[in-house]
Parts: sequence; C-alpha cells; structure tokens
Amino acid sequence: MRYDRIDARILEIVQKNNRLTSEVLGEMAGLSATACQRRLKRLRSEGIIEADVSIVSPKAVGRPIQMLVLVTLERERSDIIDRFKKAIKSSAEVVNGFYVTGDADFVLYVTANSMEDYEQFTRLFFYANPDIKGFKTMVIVDRVKAGFAIPIEAPSED
Repeated sequence: MRYDRIDARILEIVQKNNRLTSEVLGEMAGLSATACQRRLKRLRSEGIIEADVSIVSPKAVGRPIQMLVLVTLERERSDIIDRFKKAIKSSAEVVNGFYVTGDADFVLYVTANSMEDYEQFTRLFFYANPDIKGFKTMVIVDRVKAGFAIPIEAPSED
C-alpha cells in the first residue's frame, strides 16, 4: 500500500474530521473536489482507511462503566487464540480487543451499564470459557483521550 504526500495530507485531515465536504477537503489538501473523492475512494479500497467512525461517549449512551481487562489464556495454541478472537469480535460489550505480548495474552476495552452488568458479563464471557486461565480488571476512572488518529508521515520523494 503506497501513498504520496497529498494522500498523507488527506489522511491527516480526515482523521481529525471525516465529515468535511469534498470541496473543503480538496481546498485544504490543494486538490479539486473530484480528485479528492478519487483519492479517498482509493485509500479506502486499498485498506489504508479502514473505517469512517464517530466516537461516542459511553456515559451519554448509558454505559458509564469502562474497564481494561487483561486476559491470560490457559494455553497459547492457535485454535484457542482463534476461538477467543472470534468471541471478542462477537461481543458487543468488548469495544476494542488486542492480542498482545507480555504478562497477558489479550487486552480488552469493555463497557457496561453497571458493575452488576459487568459481573454478569464476566460470568458468561470469562468464567464459562475453559480456555481462559485468568483475567484482571482495571476500572477506568477518567477517559483522558479517545480517538483513532495515528501520526501520518509523508513519504520521502525519490
């Protein structure tokens, strides 16, 4: 997947605000609206832009309890890892899931309506799963920063 300096500029802009019109985005990137639309379409089709999303406040939609959960599997076998990845993807409570190195095998970002709901979730998602050796929950006190923007480096021109 390759991108040029103009693509890098477009990526910087849409990570901050993906609701800009093609005209405004093109003006900011130094392109016509049509050229900007073409580039966005290519960036999406090549998987450089994975999704266009809105960041929703968990508290505003009745899910004020947020946790980071460190999960350790019983064994690190590919079938067990694949099963757990599938469970993560199918769970609405798990907002983000990461397969990691270190003390835990996975780190999950989970939301809940209440601690009682989270306890029920743990019973179904963790305790009922024989592939899980253990998990540690860290309750989030304050979400200091939320986003998906990553630094974009413009490629050097050869």
